[in-house]
Amino acid sequence: MDTDQLTVAIQGVAGSFHDEAAAQYFEAPVTPIPCETFRDLFQVMKKKRARYAVMAIENTVAGTILPNYAMMRTSTLAIIGETYLAIRQNLMAVPGQKLEDIREVHSHPMAIQQCHAYFEKHPDIRLVETSDTAASAAWIAEHKKRGFGAIAAKRAAAMYGLHILAPGIETDKRNFTRFLVLTDRSNLNNHTAAPDKASVAFHVTHRRGSLATVLTILAGHGCNLTKIQSLPVLGKEWEYYMHIDLEFEKQSQLDDALDTITPHVHELHVLGMYPRGKKNV
Repeated sequence: MDTDQLTVAIQGVAGSFHDEAAAQYFEAPVTPIPCETFRDLFQVMKKKRARYAVMAIENTVAGTILPNYAMMRTSTLAIIGETYLAIRQNLMAVPGQKLEDIREVHSHPMAIQQCHAYFEKHPDIRLVETSDTAASAAWIAEHKKRGFGAIAAKRAAAMYGLHILAPGIETDKRNFTRFLVLTDRSNLNNHTAAPDKASVAFHVTHRRGSLATVLTILAGHGCNLTKIQSLPVLGKEWEYYMHIDLEFEKQSQLDDALDTITPHVHELHVLGMYPRGKKNV
């Protein structure tokens, strides 16, 4: 891994789960480049303001982040890795307060959704959706907002000097997010780790058995399908892009499989070949 310029675009600010995922993957000090939205993240990468990007793609509770698939397919970025992060949500506030002092809690809507059972027990607390978990924590800390809380990672509490009033308030304790690590295709020569997983996209016509044929070919070449996600092809009613993840033992398996399915699909995109991430579950 090239560690000379570890500038990493993330959705959110320092202290966010994206920031934590970047630190976990690179295992070296990184300089996060905050982005308010995922679309901003792709713009930062297009302008080469960051060398890498770390982007959430799916969560075991909230599901798949569908727009990220489309932006990835139409960009010049390639997937070079993945990392899985256990999501532990914490209620935090300016020090010197108790839970009963909190009137309002701010966080990203997904974080709020993941903690609904906890706040059902505290109906007097008003929940306010914001653009980012860590940004909410930073705002409360900067303005010393007493009576306000944020839902965020422990990393944010430590970074912004907040006190955790209630740790681990997520409803589902088996809450994990998968993050993809991206870089521009011009940077791929710096990454030589042997791949055993790939993400590809293609579309098939709305014809009986067309998708089944492709999946049968992939299985016949020893590729293990670990995810399949469909997105509509704009302007072509009832046709869909298929985004699939495949595991394999040798790259030759994948190469042969893709050669064989090519006559059966349209617009085949190899979004990346990379080592499988450790799920640590």
